[in-house]
Parts: sequence; C-alpha cells; structure tokens
Amino acid sequence: MSRQDDPSKGGLRLRLVVLGFLILSTFFGFTIHLFNLQIVENLIWEGRAKAVSSRSEPLLAQRGLIWDRNVDEPLAMNIDSFAVYLIPAEIQPSTPEVLVRNLAPVLGLQPDKILTRIPENWIGSWNPVEIKEGVSYDTIIMLAESSEKFPGIGWSSKPYRWYNDVGSISHILGYVGDITVEELQILYNQGYANTANLGKTGVEKAYDTILRGNDGRLYRTVDVKGRNLGDSDDVVPPENGLDIVLTIDRHIQELAEKALGPRKGSLVVLKPATGEILALVSYPSFDPNKFAETGAVNFRNLSLNTDFPFLNRSIQSGYAPASTFKLIMTAAILGEDAFDPDLTVDCHGVMTLGNREFFCWKKSGHGPVNLKEALEQSCNIYFGTVGVEHLGIDVISKYARAFGLGSPTGIELDGEVSGNVPGKSWKEELYHTPWTGGDTLNASIGQGFLTVTPLQMANVLAAIANEGVIYRPRLLKEVRRTGSEVVIEQTEPELLRTIDLLEPEDYDFLQAAMRGVITEGTGIWAIYTDSVDIVGKTGTGEVGLEGRWHDWFVAYGPYETTDPDERVIVIAMAEASDSYDWWAPKATDIVFEGIFGHRTYEEVIEEWRKRRVWWSWDNIELPPPGMPYVPPEVVE
Repeated sequence: MSRQDDPSKGGLRLRLVVLGFLILSTFFGFTIHLFNLQIVENLIWEGRAKAVSSRSEPLLAQRGLIWDRNVDEPLAMNIDSFAVYLIPAEIQPSTPEVLVRNLAPVLGLQPDKILTRIPENWIGSWNPVEIKEGVSYDTIIMLAESSEKFPGIGWSSKPYRWYNDVGSISHILGYVGDITVEELQILYNQGYANTANLGKTGVEKAYDTILRGNDGRLYRTVDVKGRNLGDSDDVVPPENGLDIVLTIDRHIQELAEKALGPRKGSLVVLKPATGEILALVSYPSFDPNKFAETGAVNFRNLSLNTDFPFLNRSIQSGYAPASTFKLIMTAAILGEDAFDPDLTVDCHGVMTLGNREFFCWKKSGHGPVNLKEALEQSCNIYFGTVGVEHLGIDVISKYARAFGLGSPTGIELDGEVSGNVPGKSWKEELYHTPWTGGDTLNASIGQGFLTVTPLQMANVLAAIANEGVIYRPRLLKEVRRTGSEVVIEQTEPELLRTIDLLEPEDYDFLQAAMRGVITEGTGIWAIYTDSVDIVGKTGTGEVGLEGRWHDWFVAYGPYETTDPDERVIVIAMAEASDSYDWWAPKATDIVFEGIFGHRTYEEVIEEWRKRRVWWSWDNIELPPPGMPYVPPEVVE
C-alpha cells in the first residue's frame, strides 16, 4: 500500500483543517467582540455619559417686530433685559434668609415672594431657579458689584416684549406670555418648549409662528452633582422671528380712538376695495406693558373688571343694528320687487299690529313717504309695514345672510362672534314659541332677536360701495425679514362673498338714498365735514331702559370717485349709557375730516369750534398745548 493511500494521514489532514477553522473562527470572533467593545459600545456609552453629564439651556430668539402700514416706528418691539436666578447648592444652609433679605430690595420684591420660589429640597441642588425676569441692566450691575452679598445668584439675558402704542390698539396687537401646561400639550409637536413665550391674543397669537422664530441651544458639561464644568463648543444659534407689517395706520387709529373718546363702544375704519383695516378701536382697553410690571395681579384685576377691557367690541360683541338694518331692508325691497319704491306709506307715528302698538321715532309721524324718503328719514312705520305685509322674515333673513350677517367675517383675530339672524325655525327650537308678525316688524327695523357686530356692518357698507363684492377684512399687509426692507410675503385681497340678488341700478338707488341721509335726512345735524362727500345711515337701538340707546352711524366716502381704492368706510357704535349724547355720527364726522382733511383730532375740533359747530363744545376735553395724548384706561 503506497504512502499516499495511508488512511491515517488523511484523517490528520482533516483534523488540521477543522482545527484551523476553529482557530480562525475564534480569532475573528474575538476581533469582532473587541471591535464591538472598543468602538461600537464606546460610542454608545460615550453618548450616554455625555447625556448624563451635559445640560442645555435655550438661547432665546428675538421676536419679530410689529409695524403699522407706515413702517416708520414699531408698534411692538423687544427690550433687552435679564432674568435673575438662584443656584440653591451655592447657598449656605444657615443663611438663605440673609440672602433673601439682601436681595429683595434690589429686585423690588417682597422677601416672602423670593422664599416661595426656592424648592423645599433645595440643599445640594444645582438646578437654577428663576427669581425674576425683566430685570434692568443697572440692577445687574448692582448685583455684580456686590456679588459677595449674593452667593448663588446669577443672571442671563432674557428680552421682554414692549408696546410703543397702547390703548385701543392693544386689542389688535394682543400680548405675549409664558406657555401653560395646557398649551404645551397642544403645541409641543409644533416645536414649542416648556420655556416658550408665545402670543396669547391679537396678532401676537394669530401670527405667532411667524413672529417667534426658533430658539437656539447652549450645551454645558456638568459633574455628577450638576455643577458647571465649562461650556462646550456645541452651540445651536437662534433664528430670529420675522417682522410683520399691519394694514393699520396708527395715525388713523389714534384719530378714531380720540373721536370715540371714553365711551364704551367701537369704531372701525376699512378700505372696501381691498378689505384692509385702517383702524379697529374698542373702548375700554388695556395696557399690556403693565403685565410685565405687575404680572398676574394686573391681569386678574382687569379680568374681573365689570367694564370688560379685554373684550374687543368691534368683533366680539353683538348688538341690535337698529335703523342701520334698513339698508338691508331697502336692498330686499329692491331685489324682490316687493313694493314699488315710488309708492308711499302714510306714517302717523304709530302702527297697530294685533293687539300691540309700534311707534316711529318721530312721534308726530313723517306723513306719506316713499322708499328713498323712508331711508333718509329712517321711518319705522314704512319699513315695518313693508316688512310685515310684503317681505316676511324668510326674505329678510335671506338678504341679511347674503350681506354676511350671521356669519364671521374671517378676520385673523380670535373670538369673533357670528351675531344672529333669526327665523321661524330658530325661534321655535330655542324658545318653543311660534314666530309672530311682531317679530317680523322688530326685525324690519333692526330690533328684536337680530344682532350684528360693527365689523359685519363694515362688510354691509363694503357690499354697497363695491356693488355686491365683499373682501375678507384683514390686518396683515406684509411679512418682512427682520431689520430690512426685504418683503418675504405680501397679502392680496381675498374675495369673501358676492351678492347676486341686486342689479347695478339697485346699488345706485341705495347710494343715492344714503347720500340723502347726509344732505336731507337724519344725519344732516351731525355731519359737517366738507373735505369729502360721504353717504351714511344713522341707527338708534333700544335696550329696554328709559333714556338709554345704543348709537350707530355707518358711512363711507367719497360718495362718487373714479378711484375706488380711495374709499374709506367708517362704522361708529357707542353703547347705551346714562348720558346719551348721539355721539356715533359726530365721531364719524371727526374721522372723515381727519382723514380727508389731513388733520389731527385736535385740529378738527379747533376748526369745528371756529365754525361754531353746535356739538363741538359738548363732552370734548382737549389736552393742554404741548402735552402728549394719553389713552383713557380702565380702573386697574
């Protein structure tokens, strides 16, 4: 048998191959295990160690500025300030009261307020506790110069929001505040953190995602007790928010605010050709800057104030439109051919319906009046008669809704109410009683269950001025890059609704009759501006109290123009008070003269007094020459 055929050697070779395979497998196994230990798990544990030993704090982004349409002075800006915090572990256990006693007068706080911010298990804690925000640079210098008196006290930059214009514009701008637990639950997935400052109301809330920017982060390395071991190089810089430019003209806003004066109510100035709001006044108002000074105390006092200063009456209050609703009634009569406009109704000052008597505002009556004369003289008997006998509530409601009543206008501000356009089924469902002829008569003269907001009435006027076209009222004009004139976004007019119930000649009739209100009718005794020809309608709403009425005046001008963009709508509404002074048309007169006569409020009143306008001396107090205007505020 040859050597090659020796079976023992073949078995040896096989055993060597198997042994070599096992050795190589073991080697590669150890190699992989070592790689896993030294590389993979090292990265994992290093990451975990960094996570345990690192802390991060936000680098707050600057909130974008808010400008009016003139873009020459910000309405809302940021004030550089600081937040003072305390690191409990750096305080001697026996001396917290001494520290607090030294710190309280510097920060302007009561000692017990500082003590309540220190957590119960504070000994050995390295987590900073914020004591006060909105601290001035001078205060920080005082703390730094006497640092030995304030162990454990530190500070960091934390700007706060400041509003250069306060008063009625505060309802537009709103205010900002710390995020609540409830808000965080909703907004966490949108990038909001528990340290976020966000808009609470107004455009601050509506455009918060544009204004707020994105906070950065600064990462610090700490030891096992949380003590700072120095900054790392890992910094994510903040991205500042964008600026927004509003459609508001702050000069017109101030003019309108002064014109309304300290009367509960509102005043709206709107461009019907675009839907841009030039002024949106509501009184009483509030000063959001005081929230930074007195915080929750001031907010609580205002919330409990029975004058409701947080209520934006231009969009959040519904009122009976009174005789301004006769514009809708006129449109319905014309659109339905319900009653010949040239036919007359004889007004004797009272009409009987069932077992009730309904009165005209003119007790002696207007005599025979046609549609145009009835609108000019605001005759209740004419519109009550035609409403009950020729239109009916279904037709009246149809036209009211066509003009946008009963629906929100869609303005960016939250809390807008819809108002109410009543009907037969509505009353039966709510009150379980049938609709009556008296209900129809009340609706025909803008009373009863019917309610509207001042901004909705601005849309009614816009429909008449634009011959059936209504644009959504808006406050945002542009979005700009902070600190530059670079426009990122520019808003365009947005069609809200069109009214196809009337013919062009019907709008001509409405406009001519509204002009007659000023030249021959109920507005002749209050409108004195000669800078612009306006059209309008008065309204006096009953509130069930003797000698007290809601007071309306709705108008636009110029009456005739080749450039619709120059037209301006003014809606004035004054709530019923103890001293009724028929102020809405007078306020409107001041606003139109101020806008088209290029005058300030003070210049208008001075001119009216020179011309011996009868009402210019009534209930008007001008500030002394050279003294700045201070908006009237509610009692705090």
